[in-house]
Amino acid sequence: MAPAIQDKLRSKSDPSTAALGRRRNIGIMAHIDAGKTTVTERILFLSSKIHRTGEVHDGKATMDFLEEERERGITIQSAATSVEWRDHEVNIIDTPGHVDFTAEVERSLRVLDGAVAVFDAVSGVEAQSETVWRQADRYGVPRICLINKMDRVGADFYKSVQTIVDRLGARPIVLQMPIGAEKEFNGIVDLVEMKAYRFDDESSGKACQEVPIPEALREDVEVRRHDLCEAAAEFDEELLDLFVEDREISTELLKRAVRAGTLSMEVTPVLCGSALKDKGVSFLMDAVLDFLPSPVDIPPVKGKHPDSGKEETRSADNGVPLCLMAFKTIAESTGDLTFVRVYSGVLEKGMKLLNPRTGKQERIGRLVQVHADKRHQVESIPAGGIAAVLGLKRTVTGDTLCHDEHPIQLSDIKFPESVISISIEPKKTQDRDKLSDVIGRMMREDPTFRARSDDETGELIVSGMGELHLEVVVNRIRGEFKCEVRTGKPKVAYKQTLAGPREIESRYVRQSGGRGQFAVSNLRFEVGEPEDGALEFVNAIKGGNIPREYIPAVEAGIREAIAGGGPSGYPFVNTRAVLFDGKAHDVDSSELAFRASGVHGFREAAAGNTRLLEPIMKIEVRAPEEFLGSIVGDLNSRRGEVKEIESLDDQRVVRGYVPIAEMFAYSSALRGATQGRGSFSMELCEYRPVPQSIATKVLEG
Repeated sequence: MAPAIQDKLRSKSDPSTAALGRRRNIGIMAHIDAGKTTVTERILFLSSKIHRTGEVHDGKATMDFLEEERERGITIQSAATSVEWRDHEVNIIDTPGHVDFTAEVERSLRVLDGAVAVFDAVSGVEAQSETVWRQADRYGVPRICLINKMDRVGADFYKSVQTIVDRLGARPIVLQMPIGAEKEFNGIVDLVEMKAYRFDDESSGKACQEVPIPEALREDVEVRRHDLCEAAAEFDEELLDLFVEDREISTELLKRAVRAGTLSMEVTPVLCGSALKDKGVSFLMDAVLDFLPSPVDIPPVKGKHPDSGKEETRSADNGVPLCLMAFKTIAESTGDLTFVRVYSGVLEKGMKLLNPRTGKQERIGRLVQVHADKRHQVESIPAGGIAAVLGLKRTVTGDTLCHDEHPIQLSDIKFPESVISISIEPKKTQDRDKLSDVIGRMMREDPTFRARSDDETGELIVSGMGELHLEVVVNRIRGEFKCEVRTGKPKVAYKQTLAGPREIESRYVRQSGGRGQFAVSNLRFEVGEPEDGALEFVNAIKGGNIPREYIPAVEAGIREAIAGGGPSGYPFVNTRAVLFDGKAHDVDSSELAFRASGVHGFREAAAGNTRLLEPIMKIEVRAPEEFLGSIVGDLNSRRGEVKEIESLDDQRVVRGYVPIAEMFAYSSALRGATQGRGSFSMELCEYRPVPQSIATKVLEG
């Protein structure tokens, strides 16, 4: 028997592999107010992890434990927990729904195996639902959907399912049909098992009993069962044969086919319920076990050898070299709490592991399993596990830790750029060092929160994803860290690009009493493509006019000038620089001289040849129809582009694009224009050129 087959058979019978198959690592994701945290709260209650439920609107939800979360009634940072369900361990991460905290979703989905997407049965797919769905697509995370709040006025299960098709381009397959809607919602029909269940309203839906399928739904049930089997037949040959021959299809076979389609991300199962009333949550957990992947179901994680760059893989197996990723940090006064996902091997207390990014070793201190803000100490974490490490010194979000004898570096996590900034300073001079320490801690926690010192004014400038993001940061500094601060007005994080191509001969020639400095670089600067990022550098030197060892110095000089931003200070993007000729001196040339020629070359190319870029936000506004005219008119006055207006019962949904520079304090304006009945959400879409009249004022300012 071939060794590979022997290994496979051994791993299938290995008890550790069986244990991995009974683990699920899932995230709960959705638009704000769709009910993610309530779903998680009910899962904790039904699995006996907690013995009394807390409500988000009362500020008592288990997973929303930050003071800011309790006061605002929203999730700000992802929170982890784990529960036991049907002899399976389910690790759950409850993620935020507000776009300002989308980094929490990004880093959670990077390490999770599956996800539950929650949708409001009235609104269907909303703006932030699209964002988190794209994030899950990017990381290849299979998911199932829950149409929540089926007891709300205006709830429409099938219309919500259709929005998954229309707005997400996904292929949902309905596994459950609701019995009733709005206040009449009192049960579901399971199309997989062909059974009906009615919820017990006296116990708020926690208990349910099997009942005959209602005759009024019988015909529709048969049609939708046929549609389900037809979709599932694509993923299982045995089921396809039975379906074609119109023979009976067993529950086990149908589940197997649906699971195969879900893991391939070609279909997405859809369920329904009302988490607030405990209706349907137990069926959701059963579906998590039946259809979402365990660590052994996902492909081996890929990375690179930090020295050779050769591709390396690690499979979910306790017996292979250890590999894990740090995906979240909570900076505490006693040391950082670092959340990790173990991809292979077993993580044990006291180990020394290599961080390939720094080339340094980290010692693993205490290991803890986390339940919201509570911790339980453990001695080891097996492959496929999610836990936290106390006391790591130099490990940040996105870092890999591994055995130094078997090094591997996983791809890091990409975070969106900040779009808004404010100046911040302590009210008391003696708090300056304290503020610097607090800012440093918060930057370690949140990769989208950034800080820098303005070279001209000396001000400390902090940047984030939006007004709410920075407001929460400032409130935490004042409340949680007891440091009183003053803040300036919000400012837009503009960028610059070259207006057109230029060819420059950059000469850096200095003569003194001793050795001089000599460098001549002939450079052609062009406007690059948006995906090129800050700089694409091309070495087109032929004949050795510039010695090879000096060429990286020219590139470094250009990068320095680009990051500096010139007189306005706004960084440049989408620049292509071609070094095609130059001159060097045998004695006077040096790396310093050629670096300086790169700096001067870009500055000369940019002088009078720049175009200011501003962040454009994708916006969605919801309000009653009577306020539609004032909403559209107001957006137009803010240089907005209205692209779509959709009817949703008595509500109107306005979608379009608007510059963030025009949207400061928009929440107050919208409340005033709609008598407090309007809501909106925004996310960064792209950067566009600023109209010249406005750009002139910005640059003068």
